[in-house]
Amino acid sequence: MYTITLLPGDGIGPEVVAGAMQVLQAVQERTGVQFVTREALFGGCAYDATGSPFPKETQKLCQEGDAVLLGAVGGPKWDALPVEQRPEAGALLPLRKQLGAFANLRPSLIFSALSDASTLKREVVEGLDIMVVRELTGGVYFGPKHRETLPDGSVKAVDVMEYSTNEIERVARVAFDLARKRSSRVTSVDKANVLESSRLWREVVTSVAGEYPDVELNHILVDNCAMQLVRYPQQFDVMLTENMFGDILSDLASQLTGSIGMLPSASLGGKVGLYEPIHGSAPDISGQNLANPIATIMSAAMMLRYSFDLPQAADLVEQAVAGVLEEGYRTKDIMQPGMKQVGTKEMAELIGVRL
Repeated sequence: MYTITLLPGDGIGPEVVAGAMQVLQAVQERTGVQFVTREALFGGCAYDATGSPFPKETQKLCQEGDAVLLGAVGGPKWDALPVEQRPEAGALLPLRKQLGAFANLRPSLIFSALSDASTLKREVVEGLDIMVVRELTGGVYFGPKHRETLPDGSVKAVDVMEYSTNEIERVARVAFDLARKRSSRVTSVDKANVLESSRLWREVVTSVAGEYPDVELNHILVDNCAMQLVRYPQQFDVMLTENMFGDILSDLASQLTGSIGMLPSASLGGKVGLYEPIHGSAPDISGQNLANPIATIMSAAMMLRYSFDLPQAADLVEQAVAGVLEEGYRTKDIMQPGMKQVGTKEMAELIGVRL
């Protein structure tokens, strides 16, 4: 029996989380594994109800469960709030920090049925399978920040990017361990020609690589990496990077697959893993049964694999997704000529039935 804390959040979050739970219900019936769920307020909806985007009751439930499944947070409605009360800065970042989730795993995988859905040519993306390992609790997002008024009346804003040896070592080991289970290749991304934090990053990653003589390590500058992702993405397997670079590059990699609505993520490091799609709350399509639930369903598959140690159940979910896509079913964001368009609920139902 496993306890899952559900944080549906804002916008399309409740719809895609409901879709993932439909599929997990099917997993439960197929395998006999029992899932206990507890739902909590998180993000903008939590602020509206309690005055806090991350209420203490939600914090408690997240720490007590075996895993957290998150939908999406934020939206224009809350953009004018003070930074510490906005859903992203006041809820999502503290949640990751509280759970000790220092390693973010973001796979960019092309399903064969969607090789033509990418804006890039089929021969460029076909067979693509990249795992981005992003450091999640350090760097410029968590470094000191402030504003100050200068003598001439103008304002200066300061954001500090900082990393310690220990922070780099632990996420590097996650990447190298994953590489051993894949094709034994790690590409470390930095900006060592300019940034001192990147020079330390490169030194430490190179040192950790000495513990993994069976894994090939390459270094690449972040600007070149962005170019290579659209030029020849199949050269990458495990991509290791710091927080801000990983945030940008993983979104870029997502578009190689055809839609950001296809890609899951896992945030690991502490006792409780955090699983969420990488897309946003998309308030413009909220409640219209248009959202693609596959990213959240695939996040649930990662939860089965990494938090619950149920690889066979995770395989079942991934195979069901691939099978439904092969049958020609598509949500609006991945719709192609000659395919059958379905809504959020219908896509989740099709995947669950196929299990």
